Amino acid sequence: MQLGLEHSYAALPAQFHTAEQPAGASAPRLLAWNHNLAAELGLSTQVLQPQAAQLFSGRQLPDDAHPIAMAYAGHQYAHFVPSLGDGRAILLGERRDTMGRLRDLQLKGAGRTRWSRSGDGLAAIGPMLREFLVSEAMHALGIPTTRSLAVVASGDRVQREELLPGAVLTRVAASHVRVGTFEYFAARSDHAAVGALLHYCIARIFPEHTESTTPALDFLRTVTARQASLIAQWMSVGFIHGVMNTDNMAISGETIDYGPCAFMDHYHPQTVFSSIDHRGRYSYGNQPAIAQWNLARLAESLLPAISSDTTLAVEQATAVVQPFIEQFDAAFLANMRSKLGLHTAADHDAKLVSALLDAMKASNADFTQTFRALAEAIEPAGDALLRTHFGDQTAIGAWLEAWRARLPLEPLHVDVRRAAMRRVNPAFIARNHRVKAALTAASERDDLQPFQTMLQLVQRPYDDHPGRDDYRLPPRPEERVQQTFCGT
Repeated sequence: MQLGLEHSYAALPAQFHTAEQPAGASAPRLLAWNHNLAAELGLSTQVLQPQAAQLFSGRQLPDDAHPIAMAYAGHQYAHFVPSLGDGRAILLGERRDTMGRLRDLQLKGAGRTRWSRSGDGLAAIGPMLREFLVSEAMHALGIPTTRSLAVVASGDRVQREELLPGAVLTRVAASHVRVGTFEYFAARSDHAAVGALLHYCIARIFPEHTESTTPALDFLRTVTARQASLIAQWMSVGFIHGVMNTDNMAISGETIDYGPCAFMDHYHPQTVFSSIDHRGRYSYGNQPAIAQWNLARLAESLLPAISSDTTLAVEQATAVVQPFIEQFDAAFLANMRSKLGLHTAADHDAKLVSALLDAMKASNADFTQTFRALAEAIEPAGDALLRTHFGDQTAIGAWLEAWRARLPLEPLHVDVRRAAMRRVNPAFIARNHRVKAALTAASERDDLQPFQTMLQLVQRPYDDHPGRDDYRLPPRPEERVQQTFCGT
């Protein structure tokens, strides 16, 4: 079977990738299939799904696949690793979706590549279903993200701390080019390759810069703006990426890599979930600064493409990256205004947001449910649920008074405002303890019902889903998940 694949990245010079073949699953079985994404890609579920287990496990590749592993480097926890590459991922090719956009189709967990080093190149069912679930949750929240088309059980065992059932994920992305891809060639002083990669990304992802007289600077400026918007969006729903290494920052502006990620339950800016982030480098509140740090590494890689005058190139690149925090702050404030039911800007809005977050931190308030309850608290008669999240009633009372004094500055009917707030403040997120329970059931008992139930809820996060209140509540103390893992 052919999938209508194109191979623009495979057409780049040999140093950009290596030819690979998946290991091939011994007994593939389809666990999860994304009907909506298949439709976006113009793929017929009726035709494809019966063969999906074979096609998306690596056992029988599409006839028009050209499997490769991509080369890249990366700063991992600030330490530069010059050769990383796709150690457990194989790009099959690209397909044009129904909007004419070129999108990568990649197998994750399909076996060793030349970039695997000491790894096995495989993946377990739990982490692959996790990526499917959380990426769909992010998509439903309107956050740019890589997507998951399928998860296939391989029928093989994967050795981690214990033997686990294996699986292969099919990931779909606008592009898998990362900051670390540029770093790979810059570290080797391969300026021609940096130029070729820049040209490729502009032609594929940023065609508006095709005729630019300063393409490298315009490219850097656009990537910077997309990252400011992206991280503001995900922080507005309490998301923590968990491993913001430069090899996990996609040039396209999509969230990529759902390893030790998590949605916060109780708000605290220093929240960390990754089992290996011992110093909080990638904590919730540190994410904007880390994004800027990563973008500085991209800027360094682009310096020869910006100007042959290094001093001038540094000056121009710095002028693009330095305002990032201001861009992020503006985007985050805009998102938070919407969450507070505000549709115009006023001078003290930033202080209003900060005051609420400070009160939430002091009371250990649940992030998602606090904002969801605000829609009912527009009027004093409806603030009882909101107040249950706060131990300090004086602090939240003072904040409510200030907020309600701000609302009349906009001539908006209360019902219209309430409906708008409910469209941006989700009732359901992929809560860590619920995710863990669903993945345990799938991995240990071959029971996919909890996974399917949770998937249905997070795909419609703004609906109330009567009878499913247990899925919207934060965990009890004994249910809390303190750590998440990358799955390798």
